[in-house]
Amino acid sequence: MNNENYALYRFPYEDKFTTIRQTSGKPLELKSYSELDGKSGFVFAPFSISDKHPLLLLRADEIKTEPVALNGDMPDNALPVNDDSNGRKNYENVFSLFHSKLESDEFSKIVLSRCKVENTPMSLRPRQLFMRACNMYPRMFVALVSMHRCGTWLMATPEILLENCGERWHTMAIAGTMRLNRENDTDKSLALRRDSGNINEWDTKNIQEQRYVSRYIAECLGRYSSDINEVGPYTLRAGMVKHLATDFNFKLDSGENILGKLIEELHPTPAVCGIPKDEAYAFIQANELYDRSYYSGFAGPLNCAHGSHLYVTLRCMRIETAQCVLYAGGGLLKDSEVNKEWLETEAKMETMRRCL
Repeated sequence: MNNENYALYRFPYEDKFTTIRQTSGKPLELKSYSELDGKSGFVFAPFSISDKHPLLLLRADEIKTEPVALNGDMPDNALPVNDDSNGRKNYENVFSLFHSKLESDEFSKIVLSRCKVENTPMSLRPRQLFMRACNMYPRMFVALVSMHRCGTWLMATPEILLENCGERWHTMAIAGTMRLNRENDTDKSLALRRDSGNINEWDTKNIQEQRYVSRYIAECLGRYSSDINEVGPYTLRAGMVKHLATDFNFKLDSGENILGKLIEELHPTPAVCGIPKDEAYAFIQANELYDRSYYSGFAGPLNCAHGSHLYVTLRCMRIETAQCVLYAGGGLLKDSEVNKEWLETEAKMETMRRCL
């Protein structure tokens, strides 16, 4: 499948996956989100649209649904953790720059991310890694995307950017991170805490970070909908970590050719960017010391048989022949500490590392 343009994806809690393949020509390269209106296929969007990283739309020439191969071909041993002292030093330097902008009140929140190259002892088989991710992360949207223009990417992401269920739409605000406690964070326990509204385990920094994202999304949606139902915040399990999340279910006041405008309002949310959005967006691109590429963009089927389901490209890696590039980030506030933020990115990268 290496020379094809294709996408494999599995929705949360489902035991089947879908393959979309474009058999001729090149995927569309779009320059704006408004160009998505009225189109269908599989979308793969970068953090920032550019000539180098266009907004891609894979045409669904072939669509096939198959059962996930359960419990098959799981890795026997974890990939050894490589020393990343140089990466740590670079991260600390950039953290200082980003944090100074918070201390001077130029930003209320800003997201700092990084990438890390992992060499593997043998050639990587993308479909095999996809099946592993499906088995390891049943609660998450898992997708494998491969196109000539962007390379091959695997993600297991918890965050919905935008999806529709009939006339109603759904998005979510996710922010704040803690490591998963396997004894206390069972599905039953998390459901009980969600129903009771209990978020006592979270500190002020994480609650405030998530509140920024929720407020931003509520303001965006208010320009397009007068019928919004907000639920949360609650604790959401996502791979090796957990987050605070708020759901927004809404109906658009006018539904014609509005999807592109709504995407442009929402993306990138403060969960992957910052506040104020435009200033943080520009600052990240100028100072993060690496190219996010398609990390923290979004991906998913658009106007297909089961509607539109676009997810933020988090917990992801770019797959090459004998190595991969892992990506992770975290939201910084004025009271953020560099060591805690570094460890948060390590925990998030572990989601994909476990597949190796």
